Amino acid sequence: MTRPFDDTDLLCVNAIRALAIDAVENANSGHPGMPLGAAPMAYVLWSRHLRHDPTDPQWFDRDRFVLSGGHGSMLLYALLHLSGYDLSLDEIRAFRQWDSRTPGHPEFGHTVGVEATTGPLGQGAANAVGMAMAERWWAAKANTSDHTVIDHRTWALVTDGDLMEGVSAEAGSLAGHLGLGGLTYLYDANDVTLDGPADMHFDEDVAARYAAYGWHVQTVEDGDHDLEAIDRALTAAREETERPSMIVVKTTIGFGSPAKAGKSSAHGSPLGSDEAAATKKALGWEFEDPFHVPTEVTARFTEIATRGSESNDRWRDTVGQWTEVDSERASLLAAATRGELPASFDSTLPRYSMGESVPTRKANGDALNALAQRVPWLLGGDADLSGSTKTTLTDETDFGEGAGRNVHFGVREHAMGAIANGMLYHGGVRPFTATFFVFSDYMRPPLRLAALSRIPLISVFTHDSVGVGEDGPTHQPIEHLAALRAIPGLLVIRPADANETAAAWKVALEQTERPTALVFTRQGVPTVSEPQAAREGVARGAWIVRDADDPQALLLATGSEVHLAVEAHERLQEEGIGTRVVSMPSWELFDEQDHPVRERILPPTLRRRVAIEAGVAQGWHRYVGDGGTVLSIERFGASAPGDEVMERLGMTTDRVVDAVRGLLDG
Repeated sequence: MTRPFDDTDLLCVNAIRALAIDAVENANSGHPGMPLGAAPMAYVLWSRHLRHDPTDPQWFDRDRFVLSGGHGSMLLYALLHLSGYDLSLDEIRAFRQWDSRTPGHPEFGHTVGVEATTGPLGQGAANAVGMAMAERWWAAKANTSDHTVIDHRTWALVTDGDLMEGVSAEAGSLAGHLGLGGLTYLYDANDVTLDGPADMHFDEDVAARYAAYGWHVQTVEDGDHDLEAIDRALTAAREETERPSMIVVKTTIGFGSPAKAGKSSAHGSPLGSDEAAATKKALGWEFEDPFHVPTEVTARFTEIATRGSESNDRWRDTVGQWTEVDSERASLLAAATRGELPASFDSTLPRYSMGESVPTRKANGDALNALAQRVPWLLGGDADLSGSTKTTLTDETDFGEGAGRNVHFGVREHAMGAIANGMLYHGGVRPFTATFFVFSDYMRPPLRLAALSRIPLISVFTHDSVGVGEDGPTHQPIEHLAALRAIPGLLVIRPADANETAAAWKVALEQTERPTALVFTRQGVPTVSEPQAAREGVARGAWIVRDADDPQALLLATGSEVHLAVEAHERLQEEGIGTRVVSMPSWELFDEQDHPVRERILPPTLRRRVAIEAGVAQGWHRYVGDGGTVLSIERFGASAPGDEVMERLGMTTDRVVDAVRGLLDG
């Protein structure tokens, strides 16, 4: 039977609070309110329910903890330090300082024990759904009647702000639909936001909303003091296996602060030296030295860590027994957790004949299905558009049906991206997402965070230009390529044809530390490349598709506009004007090439350059220079057949030919 909480447990709670106060005061920057109010629930979770091993932070079957309200980062850093993770007291002292491992908001891969990059509210809540989905998938894939290899939980501490954001509603709805029993939210319900009382703009019944989503909901009325009630609620959440759980924990922001407790002034500013001292006194914290950790606290957290290590040891014994009887699946799990691709994973990629007209969205589906046969942990889905994005894995079942690999995210683009990020944070799977390119607007926050976190999300975007046609300007991307290219660390690939599409998928899967956006056409485009040349060319980001002995002008294009450049090249050749056509599917890959490679493809002496792309020109001038021009679309589209829209907006062979003639005449 679990022992009652004692004075040492209360001392541990206050040690978390004291470290947070001292770090924020030392930095003269930060958010003390949440750590002061949420420390009790966080301590009960970490000391009695969270299964983790500080000596093995990457233990695959560990529980995951996500601090969705990342502004309260000192709560997490204090827990990591006290639990014995490799996060020293010096790093706590360096909170929010240059190059420290304790940045203002938690960053995945930067600080040991941080499971997700959080801070933009709602993202962590959705990430946690993805983690729980990854756990469920591997449990279905690996567990047998004799061996339970995968059996961990995902816990997220969420805030009023998190639950106001639409992305959390999208993710919570899907989690309830899927019945993710391995997921629990601890809702820090302190009823205060940055500007003041939450009821200025948020007075809904959150518990009723999540119950309506299909969640198991409990409430702890006194989250400031009642550790036993928190413990009972967490135990009940662990026992609920058919539904995700939400525990509404009523807390006081800035708990203990005589002047600021329960007020918005406790949210995002240091308490101030006098108020910090008064708060410690009110908490009964008798230690004058800042950053002090009592020996009793260290001993208690050491006991907790030892239990985690013992649990890890038992798991490894189970895995050893499982491996002896099921070496094939054990090898699969090991490779997936290491992020290794199977040998010759790309050997079955489709090949297309020159001249064959294929929508690159269709070629995308062909390539994806070929790769899924070789990479068993490749899974994903779309925002209710699989018939259009062509991203259904044809030989697979739906997610939730055993180890089904087709995920139906519903019309929830924002959550889709954040959930897929959560799968990657969890590890062991390679998720992809899919939607129309214009809706990349709804996915921009998770795409940015994937790039910041250096995780290899693969995002498929189809219907990539005004060639969409009749659906009109609301569905015709214009500025979207420029917007995605503006995200540091995001690899953007817009293939010219079916062979470049297969090559793009290979490149995307080979990425280990950055996300990839794959951008495909709705309409058919002629195949202008041979398979091997396309593979080599896409890997370099740009390549010479057509050439002349002595080119007088250079044609640069991406996607469906490459064939316009090829047609212009052929017409100009008949007039005795030689041109070089360069397909440039990825600026990022091209810019990474050595200088001689870039100059061989784009010779600096060839200054007459025409770039063609059915979107805004932003960014192209770096490649065409002062002697060139860009054929672009600087307005929204129109509703009409796609060919007509392209023609009326100037995406034609005639316009390319005229542009070259104009440069030569000039």
